[in-house]
Amino acid sequence: MFDDLRDVERRYEEIAFRLSDPATTPDAYAGLMKDYKELTPLVESYRQYRQLDSQIREACELLETGGEDPEFLAMIQQESCENCQKLEELEENIKLLLLPKDVDDEKSVILEIRAGAGGEEAALFAHSLFRMYSMYAARQGWRCEVISENATELGGAKELVASIEGAGVYSRMKFESGVHRVQRVPETETQGRIHTSTVTVAVMPEAEEVELELDPKDLRIDTFRSSGAGGQHINKTSSAIRVTHLPTGMVVECQDQRSQRENKVRALTVLRSRLLQQKQAEYDEAYNAQRQSQVGTGDRSEKIRTYNFPQDRVTDHRIALTLRNLQGVLDGDLDRVVEPLILHDREEKLKRNESV
Repeated sequence: MFDDLRDVERRYEEIAFRLSDPATTPDAYAGLMKDYKELTPLVESYRQYRQLDSQIREACELLETGGEDPEFLAMIQQESCENCQKLEELEENIKLLLLPKDVDDEKSVILEIRAGAGGEEAALFAHSLFRMYSMYAARQGWRCEVISENATELGGAKELVASIEGAGVYSRMKFESGVHRVQRVPETETQGRIHTSTVTVAVMPEAEEVELELDPKDLRIDTFRSSGAGGQHINKTSSAIRVTHLPTGMVVECQDQRSQRENKVRALTVLRSRLLQQKQAEYDEAYNAQRQSQVGTGDRSEKIRTYNFPQDRVTDHRIALTLRNLQGVLDGDLDRVVEPLILHDREEKLKRNESV
């Protein structure tokens, strides 16, 4: 491991030199800076490890040679024990930093939310989940934009597709894929009974054209008038786009942009992401492996989280995590759930890596 780290440090120093070189072009500088930032935590931890290791060795030499002052030796002994503890923690951290990252972690995502069992109550909660994600995106400095929405009269959403753009979106949002269950008394319930409804969430890394090229012959593109709120412009123009991928029968609609061109670009982005995800799923199934898009089995049909309003708690079933202040989570404080999931995912990867 440490031979590899020495090579990483040399690469890091080489990048630092090239960043300070006036001859480095702007395009090359951007790529180098990205690599530099990614390597910084690992190199800094490695350098701290070497420094602590050197201090421990020096302390051992002093203890072996002995001395006249027992208080001084006791102080050295205590400091050495503390440094050994720090060294173990650093080693674990280095192992985590050395784990291969998901190639999609830095990508933006396509978010799809669909009401499941529960009728209008499920649709209302689907809209609540989108609100949670949009508020979380705002906290993270990401941009969240609706691509298409099938709204209900009571303000719910039977289906909602959105894009969330920013640095490292997929690395944090990928754990949201799955079935979300809500337990609460609906506003329309006259007898105060608790209802259980479900909403499915799919988080897909946004695919780029270079990753999956679409053959125009495989596409049927239809235009139609947008529906819903938006004023006279939306109602009088056929700006909405429906793209059908003929080989798979996959259909994507987009009507939230002002022009046909913008809607077409959005629809093709969603289609590309869906097809890329389907391709990856087929690959994983063939090799009897699960893509690390979420903690757990990766099966989207499984219940991953429960939002229990009467008990004011959120439970993530994958890691047996239970939190209070449900409304805080729904108001965008999602890191309370995401951070433990990330930690659990890293620990699982570390166990698999050590067993190989």
